[in-house]
Amino acid sequence: MSNHVQILVEPVPKAQFMILGWRQWADAGAVSSGLPVYLIEKYHGERVASIDSQGFYLFQIPGTHDLLRPIVHYHNGFPHSLEVPENQFFMIRRAGKNILVFIGDEPHLNVEEYIQAILSVAAAFGVEKMIGLGGVYGEFPYDKERDISGSYSLQDMQQEAERLSLHLTNYHGGASIDSYLCKRAGEAGIPYIGMYAMVPYYDLSPLLNVEQTLRIENDYMAWLGIMRRINYLFKTDFDVLDLAQKSRQLIQEVAQNVQELSRQVPEAGIQEYFENLSKDFKETPFIPLEDVWETHLRKILKKMDGEGE
Repeated sequence: MSNHVQILVEPVPKAQFMILGWRQWADAGAVSSGLPVYLIEKYHGERVASIDSQGFYLFQIPGTHDLLRPIVHYHNGFPHSLEVPENQFFMIRRAGKNILVFIGDEPHLNVEEYIQAILSVAAAFGVEKMIGLGGVYGEFPYDKERDISGSYSLQDMQQEAERLSLHLTNYHGGASIDSYLCKRAGEAGIPYIGMYAMVPYYDLSPLLNVEQTLRIENDYMAWLGIMRRINYLFKTDFDVLDLAQKSRQLIQEVAQNVQELSRQVPEAGIQEYFENLSKDFKETPFIPLEDVWETHLRKILKKMDGEGE
């Protein structure tokens, strides 16, 4: 067990799976930071372990002012609160399975020790499979199913990843915390799948002749796509209807913003811009084979019931 880890429950229960997210660089649409918190709050997660933050974070870099500093809140001269980096594990129970949900702050220093601390928690709880979350911004229709790219830690996991309708990445460049963990998990023989959702982002500056961008801060459609895949992979019953409703509301809100921009600057061609995005975009829907057969079976049974009347 890593010296940085504190286990808060005794005896340590078994947890079949772990979902991991960070307040991090690759967090478009709050996929990595918002979705884990949503799950913890919605399903009343119990805090079961933590990683000591000492040695993983910088206080400041000269010239960056408050970019890295903890956030302090004063009230009439009294320091009411101090927000410091935290790395916490919570346990949720769904469909008879214990699932660890981790939410943390991407480290600045000693990444190897940080990763080994996470892996030691996975070992302590007997985790069989891990899912890491991330989000990146891209230009595509806001009302279409999100593309989700993927990575995996063991070579024999490719077909499993393909069944999740993941675009298997060929990325080459600076590693995110998820990428780092994926590699180290594989070296430890632990199955790990990274899911990176594409989140809508639009630079409308060329159309409006002023600096103007439009992006989705909490992309519930991306969260929905990931949770449907997690339910399929883990055989769990996380509620996706709530996220589906939030997704519909999100589409309506973005559509209203687009319409308002089009009304304010009709000559900019905002509406045509979004129509062209939709025209050229091809969705990659996630339709598990089991769902296809279930839908087909329901149609057959409905037809038979009609014939028997």
